[in-house]
Amino acid sequence: MDVTDSGPRPPRPAATPSGHGIPGMRERSAAYGGTLQAGPLPGGGWGVHTRLLLDSGAAASA
Repeated sequence: MDVTDSGPRPPRPAATPSGHGIPGMRERSAAYGGTLQAGPLPGGGWGVHTRLLLDSGAAASA
């Protein structure tokens, strides 16, 4: 799966982080035998790419 955005937006008011961000997404991908890459794109914006191996028999632990 690939997700991209086109670049900067007006600044948002400061907010309290509500999750675990990129490290949490990477951990969840790994739980299913997958990988995650995320970062700024050369022309601006941001990209996230994940590959999940759903038929691998791996299961996330609760």
